[in-house]
Amino acid sequence: MTDITSLKGIGEKTAGALSRLGISCVEELVTFYPRDYEEFPAPTEIYKLIPGTVGTVECVLGSPVSINRYNGMVIANVYISDMGGRLQISWYNMPYIRSSLKQGEHYVFRGRVYEKNGRRIMSQPKIYRAEDYKKGYQGRLMPVYRLCKGVNNRLIMKTAAEALRTPEALKLTEEFLPRNMIAENHLMAEPEAVRAMHFPKSREELFNARNRLSFDEFLLFMLLKRQRRELYQGQSSSYRCRPDIRILKLAAELPFELTKDQSSAFKDISRDLSSGKVMNRLLEGDVGSGKTIVAFLAMIYAGLCGYQSVIMAPTEVLARQHYESLTALLEGRGLGLKAVFLCGSMTRAEKEEAYSLIREQRAQLIIGTHALFQENVEYKSLGLVVTDEQHRFGVSQRETMKRKGGLPHMLLMSATPIPRTLSMILYGDMDVSVIKERPEGRLPIKNTVVGPEYRRNAYKFIYDEIKKGHRAYIVCPAIEREDEEEALEASGLGGDGAELCTVEEQAEKLRKLFPKEVRIGTLHGRMKAQEKEAAMAAFKEGLTDILISTTVIEVGVDVPEATVMMIENAERFGLSQLHQLRGRVGRGDAQSYCIMINTSRTEEAAERLGIIRASNDGFFIASEDLRLRGPGDLFGVRQSGELGFMVADIYRDETFLHLAEKAAEELMLKDAALSEPEHEGIARRLSAYMERSFYDV
Repeated sequence: MTDITSLKGIGEKTAGALSRLGISCVEELVTFYPRDYEEFPAPTEIYKLIPGTVGTVECVLGSPVSINRYNGMVIANVYISDMGGRLQISWYNMPYIRSSLKQGEHYVFRGRVYEKNGRRIMSQPKIYRAEDYKKGYQGRLMPVYRLCKGVNNRLIMKTAAEALRTPEALKLTEEFLPRNMIAENHLMAEPEAVRAMHFPKSREELFNARNRLSFDEFLLFMLLKRQRRELYQGQSSSYRCRPDIRILKLAAELPFELTKDQSSAFKDISRDLSSGKVMNRLLEGDVGSGKTIVAFLAMIYAGLCGYQSVIMAPTEVLARQHYESLTALLEGRGLGLKAVFLCGSMTRAEKEEAYSLIREQRAQLIIGTHALFQENVEYKSLGLVVTDEQHRFGVSQRETMKRKGGLPHMLLMSATPIPRTLSMILYGDMDVSVIKERPEGRLPIKNTVVGPEYRRNAYKFIYDEIKKGHRAYIVCPAIEREDEEEALEASGLGGDGAELCTVEEQAEKLRKLFPKEVRIGTLHGRMKAQEKEAAMAAFKEGLTDILISTTVIEVGVDVPEATVMMIENAERFGLSQLHQLRGRVGRGDAQSYCIMINTSRTEEAAERLGIIRASNDGFFIASEDLRLRGPGDLFGVRQSGELGFMVADIYRDETFLHLAEKAAEELMLKDAALSEPEHEGIARRLSAYMERSFYDV
């Protein structure tokens, strides 16, 4: 790997900022693909501007810039007109605009448009000389990258362009597919595709580049999955469970009755565990459907049969919740089973005690995080491995667990609803159990989609819920103003579509707005692991009333007292992601609510959010999302990385998923060992893929 500081203009400070985005070497920068692309269309008439969207207008400036003050802000305004109407253009805290814009000069303004008191206002537009815009921007696609403090879009564009010219990039992107496979599937050459992902010359070129890289990801996924299937499917198990009346008695004595889907799933798992063959099963269930209790019953069944079992969670807080729940379930049952917790933040003495309990099998049920993979952890008789939110764990990590257990049974849990047609391809080598029913006693979440003018009412509603002893989440799409350009484009005076809500600004605002007794916490991905764990623990334990967060709470703990989920800029999220976020509430007996703030006035946003408002069924939402987006959708928010793919989207790119499946099947029939000269490139890429893969196999 080539250090990022080898690139011109990247010093230690900038390298440190880039590391927060997961970029530490040239190779990682090359594959740090844009999250979106900005189009530069021809200017339009004022009457065609749509509130809540970015518009482009052209004019010869006929009036000078005026300076006003409002709520401590300096506001620069200029007014332009055409045959179709009048437009107010405003900049905030930028008084120098007055000297920058000259009367009689020809300009193009591009910014977000909103309406206020019957006036159309363009907020914080970028300014171009008309001739420069038409020659250098119009018709182009500009990459828009994920950013963080200290890193702006211009920096990544510049360094990405330089990185693509390095020998490391050429080696990383060299063609690895046989010519016949490229021709048969009408694919772009890979080096060209990587370049076009960063700097597309047209929509068509971007479309072809994305298709090529999606095909690559799907192909490697399919090949790895087939190799694993050949290795593990149908193998005899050393951990065969025999019928035990105690597990049936425990299931019958639960303080709640299992749903039909839960009972059916547990029967499937019990049958696998007693079959004499290695289980490889996916337990797929909608958010809040009760997958965890099924997994607990499976672990206890294995324990009663003399085997150890582990459940791995992606966060320490979630793992600790599992430990507490499982311990409570065992208490007073007289089953002779002991649970132990293991995580990275434990003291050395605590870890040594846990290691001893596991090594000597004095603990049969082990709950933890990635610490379960460590070399110091020695299992005596590991018969069952359960992974919670399984796409968060890499292939190599799961392989480590298999080796530790001598081919244990594998149960993978997922809350990502996938339509059956796609599930059969992605999990064709696995048995699948699906839980759709919600446990009895949980009321359906009440959903509402409102404009930003409803915020004050929402805050009052949240305060009323807090006074009842409940808690609330507020989710924002960003942590802070990521760079000057985004801050300028996103700011405004409260008009719909004008604001980008951030965690830090919301926290500051709400601490002033709510009474002092309302305790407000924050949670986001830039916090250290221990800080994140502490923030989530405080919310769970009732030390925080409102948790303002990014989507890191998408996979979180059960907080029955949380009854309100408020999602800012809801139009910026994918439907499945909104559904996952909404699933953080509705976990107790009280009525829960999801308030989605739509800051866009486009018909597309209204239709998408109308689906999530009308249904709590994740499988229906996933299928509707597929219908709305279609295979040609280039822009907009992806589905939060289903299965961890960097570029590919199982919904949008379904056509290439089928093509890759067919190509993988033909390749394995022809050369399963990938030993022929024309397949050497695939073998090398597959080997590298295995080391860093986060995909499910």
